[in-house]
Amino acid sequence: MTEPADIPRSPRVILLTGPSGSGKSRLSARSGLPVMRLDDFYKEGGDPTLPQLPHGIGVDWDSPASWDADAAVSAVRELCATGRTTVPLYDIALSARVGRETLTLDGAGLFIAEGIFAADVADRCRELGLLADAICLRGRPSTTFRRRLLRDLREGRKSARFLLRRGWRLMRAEEAIVARHRELGAYPCARDEAAERIRRLREARTARTAM
Repeated sequence: MTEPADIPRSPRVILLTGPSGSGKSRLSARSGLPVMRLDDFYKEGGDPTLPQLPHGIGVDWDSPASWDADAAVSAVRELCATGRTTVPLYDIALSARVGRETLTLDGAGLFIAEGIFAADVADRCRELGLLADAICLRGRPSTTFRRRLLRDLREGRKSARFLLRRGWRLMRAEEAIVARHRELGAYPCARDEAAERIRRLREARTARTAM
């Protein structure tokens, strides 16, 4: 995490990642910071570059190859540079982009970019001088499984059969997912510690800009 004395005056991004269902969106909403939803940068269902699950049972939406990392980094970069950017609106149930919207910082010096692939762009954001912190939420795999399944069924994201099969696979792989995010530069922690890291960054930003 960036130390207070090292925090620049220009806006910076907090990348928030973690397994699907780990609580990224809820923590982001409670942070009080502007939020960029990185899952809106998924590729569309007809994209020929989408990775496939074994045995031809569908698209592997949990692979980073199902996501447009270049577009996500460009949006983060523009938001840091200008305080505003245009982002896609993605419908997961349709596997399609259904519109666009303008995201603005309104003077905020920090914003959160959250999604299951956020750690995949941590090095690029760091090299560009845009990164304030990279955090990976972790918890009990069984709790994550339950939250994810209830959310996905409620929102009708995919068929129940697909969601159950995906949820079981992700629960078994959760420790490996968190380990991968750590290797990519994200700090793994539970919700309360993550919230505290974000709070400290906000306080440091406030102190820095007041100098």
